[in-house]
Amino acid sequence: MKEVRMRCPHCHSTASTERSDRTAHGYRRFRCKECGRQCNERPGSVLNRLQVPTDVVFLIVLWRLWFKLSLRDLAEILLSRGLVFSHEAVREWEAKVAPLLTDALRRRRRDTVGRSWSVDETYLKVGGRWCYLHRAIDSDGALGEVYLSEHRDQVAAEQFFHSAVAVTGRMPETVTTDKHAGYPPAIKQVFGDAAEHRTSKFKDNHLEQDHRGMKGRTRPMRGFQLPDSAHLFCRAHDEVRNFLRPATRRNQHVPTARRWTIYVRRGAALRDMLAVA
Repeated sequence: MKEVRMRCPHCHSTASTERSDRTAHGYRRFRCKECGRQCNERPGSVLNRLQVPTDVVFLIVLWRLWFKLSLRDLAEILLSRGLVFSHEAVREWEAKVAPLLTDALRRRRRDTVGRSWSVDETYLKVGGRWCYLHRAIDSDGALGEVYLSEHRDQVAAEQFFHSAVAVTGRMPETVTTDKHAGYPPAIKQVFGDAAEHRTSKFKDNHLEQDHRGMKGRTRPMRGFQLPDSAHLFCRAHDEVRNFLRPATRRNQHVPTARRWTIYVRRGAALRDMLAVA
């Protein structure tokens, strides 16, 4: 048995112990040390009453966020393993699980982002219209914030910077952007004189390259229908991608064996985050 942070649905204590056996549907079982009562991993969670085990749902959502797979691709992949469900089920699981992972990862990386930010936007089609996905990373390539907006102006830039400060818990010392006219007044309004604003055509090249991860992931999806769903998916994808990335600095070489170890360990950590949520 191992110690986990599973909240007891009866006394709300986190002092629970995982049992070695599982339920008929494959759910993990726990015993609370405080009240002595038993429960499985699903009561009161967003996955309650699903017939598919939690580990399978987590794996499907992780693949959905991490790899370039469509909803139907995921349903067909698991069909070969004897699990039958529709692509709409995958969409429903994503809507339930992705926000939980996003919130847990955003809390985890508070006060961990550097103070030199690069900020830029990339284009996404939502409901047949082009929208702007504002993204920020620090000098080591760690994610700062992701924010979807229908406009590219000072108001959108200010909202993005406020959101970035709220999630990172830090004020940047330098902010590097392109020469769009909305950035200087927005930086002045949000950061005052505490942040140096740098504009260059080339200093943001590493962020332009980093956009490839998002663009490559959303291209097989052929766009989004609603801004809210687009914002939730893009934020979840970037949070998971940032958490699973093996490098801790730009242009760092990580051996294949080390990458596999990091992926397995952090994948297990993501699963535990879902259990706690």
